Amino acid sequence: MSNIKIVCDSLSDIPSEYIEKYNISIVPLSVIFDGKEYIDGVDINKDEFYKMLRDNDKLPKTSQVTYIKFKEEFEKHIKQGYEVLYIGGSSNASGTYQSAVMAKNDIEDGVVVTFDTLSLSLGCGCMVISAAKLAQEGKCIDEILNHLNNTKKNSSVLFTVETLEYLQKGGRISLAKATIGNMLNIKPILCIDDGLVKPISQVRGKKQVIGKIIEILKDQHGEDLSNKCVIIGCGDNKSDLEVFKKRLIEEFKNIDCLEVSMGSCICAHSGPGVLGIGCVDK
Repeated sequence: MSNIKIVCDSLSDIPSEYIEKYNISIVPLSVIFDGKEYIDGVDINKDEFYKMLRDNDKLPKTSQVTYIKFKEEFEKHIKQGYEVLYIGGSSNASGTYQSAVMAKNDIEDGVVVTFDTLSLSLGCGCMVISAAKLAQEGKCIDEILNHLNNTKKNSSVLFTVETLEYLQKGGRISLAKATIGNMLNIKPILCIDDGLVKPISQVRGKKQVIGKIIEILKDQHGEDLSNKCVIIGCGDNKSDLEVFKKRLIEEFKNIDCLEVSMGSCICAHSGPGVLGIGCVDK
């Protein structure tokens, strides 16, 4: 049994079976709808979150994990005899990572190490799983960090949205662009670049968008993904995920797709009709 405890936050999207398999601890952010605060994954599950997104005119806000929560989490695992490796969502997108660093700096006894993925959602999830596997194999924290630093350089997160409505509500595009874009059935492709959500391409129509995502992935990683950790995710649009998975299996050699319902990190900005993929070295 590993003496390293992998801790992450809910900026990561990880399939539940892997959370259990590797005994990963997740420190949740909070989601605020109409002034009411919900602890992500505790007071509100993903299906409830998607429904609230569709039923509300205003977008929710996410609130970072506090220093106190991190300090309590780290101390709990140290008392159990673990060394702690916290793998955090992008420090450029949330103050959560800085809260973790502050808590780490105030731990007097025990080992706590923090790692900034400069990624979000599916990309974070891939890195957390990769690290957890290495920990289970008996690797030390320095070996895991070395792997994560190499992995971070060659990671991809790509996603698209059902409608431009939520990007407009969040101020990422103007009302005029959203209105015209929806009329023309424009589907943007977004990526995580330097820890932030940025546009990378756009096409017309749902069929074309999957093809374009695959084209970008091939440019970035080639056609053989046997040495990659791949997670695909969606919101409440499960049928889109099945179509996406089928195309990926047709287009890539030796691909093994893990599946997850995406959380508030991405969906709060993209809406519940999101479709995405994370790809990093195993």
